[in-house]
Amino acid sequence: MKIGVIGAGRLGICLALLIENAGYQVLASDARKDYIHELQQGIVTSPEPEVAQYLWNAKNIEFTVSNERVIKECDIIFTLVATPSNEDGSYNVSAVWDVVEEVQQYAEPGKSFVVGCTTNPGDCDKFKEVLNGIDVYYNPEFIAQGSIIRDLQNADMVLIGGNGHHISELEKMYEGIQMGYRNPSIHFMSTKAAELTKIAVNCFLTTKISYANMIGQVLTLSGMDDEVDTVLKAIGSDDRIGKKYLKFGYGFGGPCFPRDNRAFAAYASQVGVEHNIGTTTDNFNNAHAEFLKQYFIEKNKDNLPFCFKYLTYKSGTDIFEESQQYRLCIDLLNEGYTVYCMEDKDKDKLDDRIIFHPAPIEPVCWIDL
Repeated sequence: MKIGVIGAGRLGICLALLIENAGYQVLASDARKDYIHELQQGIVTSPEPEVAQYLWNAKNIEFTVSNERVIKECDIIFTLVATPSNEDGSYNVSAVWDVVEEVQQYAEPGKSFVVGCTTNPGDCDKFKEVLNGIDVYYNPEFIAQGSIIRDLQNADMVLIGGNGHHISELEKMYEGIQMGYRNPSIHFMSTKAAELTKIAVNCFLTTKISYANMIGQVLTLSGMDDEVDTVLKAIGSDDRIGKKYLKFGYGFGGPCFPRDNRAFAAYASQVGVEHNIGTTTDNFNNAHAEFLKQYFIEKNKDNLPFCFKYLTYKSGTDIFEESQQYRLCIDLLNEGYTVYCMEDKDKDKLDDRIIFHPAPIEPVCWIDL
C-alpha cells in the first residue's frame, strides 16, 4: 500500500511523515521546487516541533514536484492544498479542483482520493461527480499550529466522510498514527456531513471562547475583574460545559477558527438560517477587541508604554494571521501609545512603530491575559 500526499506544507509534511512512521510507503509532492529539493536532502524548514526528527528517521518516504507521479504510483492520494477564504466567508476550492483535474487525467479506477483541506459542505460531492471510478473521502485534521504532530498523534476525533473499498485501510492508518497513545475516536459519515462537521466544531469553539470573554466583560464592568478566573473555573467544572477554551482573554484568531466560523455562517445563511451563531460570534469578536483596548488603557493609569511578550496569534508560532495580539498592538499605537514587544519574529513585516527589545529599559504596562 502506497500513500500519496499532494501539498506537503506545514500540515502535509507532518501527516506524510506520520503515515510513513505508521509503516506505509509515502510519496509527497509540492509545487515549490526549492522546498522539495531540501526535503530530498533531508532538510526541513518547518517551524513545527519534531518534523526534522521524523524526517531524519524516515526510511520509506520520497518527495517530488510531480503530482502526476503521486497519482499514478499511489493507491490512496491525500490532498492538502490551500483553500483561501472568499469575501462571503466560504472557501475558495479552486486549488482542489486543479488536483481533481489531474486525478481525473492520471488515476486509474480503484484508487481513492482524500481531501484533507477545509472545503464547503457539498464540494466533495461535486468532486465525486467528475471522478468516475475513484472513491472520494473528506478527512480534515483537527490540529493547532505549533503542535501539529502531537495533535495528530493524540486526536480527540478522526473524521472520515465517504465510503469505499479503502475505508478500512484509512481506519488502520489512523490507528497507526496514534501509536498506542490512545484509541482514535473515528466517526464515519457522508462527505457533505463531514464537511459541515469540520466547520461546525470550530464554530462551537469560537462560541465557547466568545462566551468566556462575554462573562469576563460582565464581571469586569461590574467591578469584579479579580474574580473572572474563579467564576469561569466554576462554570467549567460543570461536565456539561467543560474547562477547555473557557478562559477570559483575547478573542479567537489564527488561520483556522475565524475562517471556519465565517464559513459556517456563510453556509448557514445559504440554507436559510437567518440568526446563526457564526455571525454573532464574529461580531462579538470584533467588539471584544475594542473592549480590550479600552480595558488596558484604563488599567494604564500612568500612561506608561505598553509591552507585549509576543504578537503572533499564540505563543510558540510564527503566524500573525488574524492575531488578536497584533490587532491590539496596532490599536494602542493608533491611540498614541509607545509599544514594546519582547519577541522580534518577522519584525520587518510588522508596523515600524513597534519597538522590539528583549527587555524594556523603562517601566511599562504589561499586556498580559
